[in-house]
Amino acid sequence: MPRSALERARDLWAALAGTPVTFPASGDVQVVVSPGSSLCPPGWTGVVVLGGAILATVPGAGLAEPVRSALPALGDAGLARLPDLLPVLDVLGPATLAYLDAGDFVAAPPVADVERLPADHPAIRALLESVPQEEADESGLEEIASAAYAVREGGDVLAAAGFRPWLDAAAHVSVLTAPRWRGRGLARLAASAAVADALAIGLLPQWRARPEPSRRVARALGFREHGAQISIRL
Repeated sequence: MPRSALERARDLWAALAGTPVTFPASGDVQVVVSPGSSLCPPGWTGVVVLGGAILATVPGAGLAEPVRSALPALGDAGLARLPDLLPVLDVLGPATLAYLDAGDFVAAPPVADVERLPADHPAIRALLESVPQEEADESGLEEIASAAYAVREGGDVLAAAGFRPWLDAAAHVSVLTAPRWRGRGLARLAASAAVADALAIGLLPQWRARPEPSRRVARALGFREHGAQISIRL
């Protein structure tokens, strides 16, 4: 029987922990010391919640117990409350983590043509430069390793999507729409093409997002929000 998207996602994040570990069962918390963790920037603490289970990595042994004590106290507020429970210097996130089982994929209606462009195409660069740097960073479009799946009018890219493979197992999906073209379904159309290609080569589509509009696009394509991720510097 094929493994579910949630099971595959748990294996993925456990592999990123930088030390041999198994993602805990639902309801359990696992905190491990791993200075080389890829769950977070170097020297930070990374926390991932998936399906009601929590995996955290800390850079030093002295942080393990404070983090372990704080995590069960999160309650319904989730990871957003974690910075209130620990002496935090900086925070990245939290962001939701959504995954897609192939059988749940809902392709976007073909309301326009989607072109495959090189990720470094000048029109993609122009799209990125049309938004504030923080927004470009949030989209992740600069980091894609796939082609850019673009909706164009004339020479201008109105929306584009792509993905970056993680550990040859997952496809981290990125999407960006030009400000004046938002709300017209173009992000869903571009992302749909990217997701279809990721599924075709056997990758697990992953959608990491904070803004609600981005999360809506993912849900429209059939993604399910299984958890969240946060990085904190203690």
